[in-house]
Amino acid sequence: MIREWSSFQKSNIVVESRLNELNGNKDCYMKGIFIQAEQRNLNERVYPLNEITNAVMTLNERIKRGGSVLGECDHPDTLTVNLDNVSHMITEMFMQGADGIGTLKLLPTPKGQIIRSMIESGVKLGVSSRGSGNVDHRGHVSDFEIITVDIVAQPSAPDAYPTPIFESLYKTCGHRLVENMQDMAN
Repeated sequence: MIREWSSFQKSNIVVESRLNELNGNKDCYMKGIFIQAEQRNLNERVYPLNEITNAVMTLNERIKRGGSVLGECDHPDTLTVNLDNVSHMITEMFMQGADGIGTLKLLPTPKGQIIRSMIESGVKLGVSSRGSGNVDHRGHVSDFEIITVDIVAQPSAPDAYPTPIFESLYKTCGHRLVENMQDMAN
């Protein structure tokens, strides 16, 4: 099993909330760098660009075909997604240079609520890809497949460290009103 971690604080992640018209609650999304290529990470692995590109394209195709890509609160020791630990679902991934950029939606599950509470309290969380592949003696990864991206406390992706932006979006007479996260918590 291969794990790639990236900090929430430094992962160019945008947290975006909007009012869910079905249940009256605000949906919460996180956007940003989920994985990086061509750099040695803190786990001493290097993911070649072609490996990351193929893995991201394959994952995004799964999403486009209607498959749910669920992620967990923290990394388990297996590749199997445990429904008891699901906190979010990945809604898209794409490549931007050597970075795999993604969007995830926090779910109203117990673990999703824990993650949401931490974010609203100012906790800086990371994201980490979970997948399978081969690692050679130099730490280079081949035959990589992303299973999901989990939310973690300790990331390892080397350059995914920008500051998060918190905002909430509401539909108001066809316009979108942007508020900061502090107003949303009130």
